[in-house]
Amino acid sequence: IDTRLSAREQERLIDLARPSVVVRPGEETVLADAAPIDPDRAWAVVATSGTSGEPRLAQLSLASIGSSIASSLDALDASAYDPWVACLTPAHVGGLLVLLRGVLTGSPITVLERFEPGALLAEAPHGAHVSVVPAMLHRLVAGGADLSGLGTIVVGGAALDASLRRDAQALGGHIVSTYGSTESCGGVVYDGLPFDTTRVRIHTDASDEIGGVELRGPTLMDGYRADPAATADAFTTDGWLRTGDLGRIVDDATLQIRGRIDDAIRTGGETVWPDEVEGVLRTHPKVADVAVAGLPDAEWGSHVVAWVVATNPADPPQLEQLREHCRDELARFKAPRDLRLIASLPRTANGKVRRSALRQPRHE
Repeated sequence: IDTRLSAREQERLIDLARPSVVVRPGEETVLADAAPIDPDRAWAVVATSGTSGEPRLAQLSLASIGSSIASSLDALDASAYDPWVACLTPAHVGGLLVLLRGVLTGSPITVLERFEPGALLAEAPHGAHVSVVPAMLHRLVAGGADLSGLGTIVVGGAALDASLRRDAQALGGHIVSTYGSTESCGGVVYDGLPFDTTRVRIHTDASDEIGGVELRGPTLMDGYRADPAATADAFTTDGWLRTGDLGRIVDDATLQIRGRIDDAIRTGGETVWPDEVEGVLRTHPKVADVAVAGLPDAEWGSHVVAWVVATNPADPPQLEQLREHCRDELARFKAPRDLRLIASLPRTANGKVRRSALRQPRHE
């Protein structure tokens, strides 16, 4: 359980998990109302990030974890004995998998108590691989340090902006962007290419190449702990995992993700993808961080709203400046029609923007 969560959030997860023992630093509590668990089906139980609602507990078998680690090594063309740096919380699947590489393959693991760019670059063995989220990569790039001494920088947890990737590569970083989820036992698609053991299909009408992304393979979770209804909703009747993401397959092999199904903005009969708009707005010099979502509109159905963290709060961007900035890159209907200035974006512990929280009154 992520200790960065509030006490109430931690207790909510414990109530959902119903463990027999809760271990905290210097304290161990035995609970009377424990629920049975099958270790063959749930060798690890990991909370989802909960970007659009309450988190759930994904049950991962030892076989699924082992398959994920082995397939990752194949995709990276890496050795089981290559060193890794652990700087993500093990309460999320990406951080857990780094630690378990040491347990299951013997990989040397350097554990950082917290992520700091200087500490990572100073303590990482030469050629060590590291898993990070985009916010961490941004901090590495902002420092301008030489990244060539690291092995592969595996980026997951959220979409990787193309400009951030280019900046990291210019500093010598070897970047691999991953796609997956807690339910798939981490990233199962590297730079658009699925693991050899993972199958991807797009659930869509014949007239539309973009549709719901579905996964199948040995890394998938057994189901959600104590939630049979959610488990049933997560899988199709023929056993494919519904990811909740929209995407398409290009060149007969490469998966392109467009965003969460619930995040797509329908405005005036057109579809707007938040990540596309965010990528353009992020290049404006007055924008330090940005998230885009839709709000209800009586005339258009929804309208595009940009929540912006200003580079200089004393001189924030104006709406028309941002719309003009979008002119050469985006259709006019994609440009924001509303601007909300905020001090920081609501994010999950691993850096994903919580768009549902943006729509709550305190952020409007």
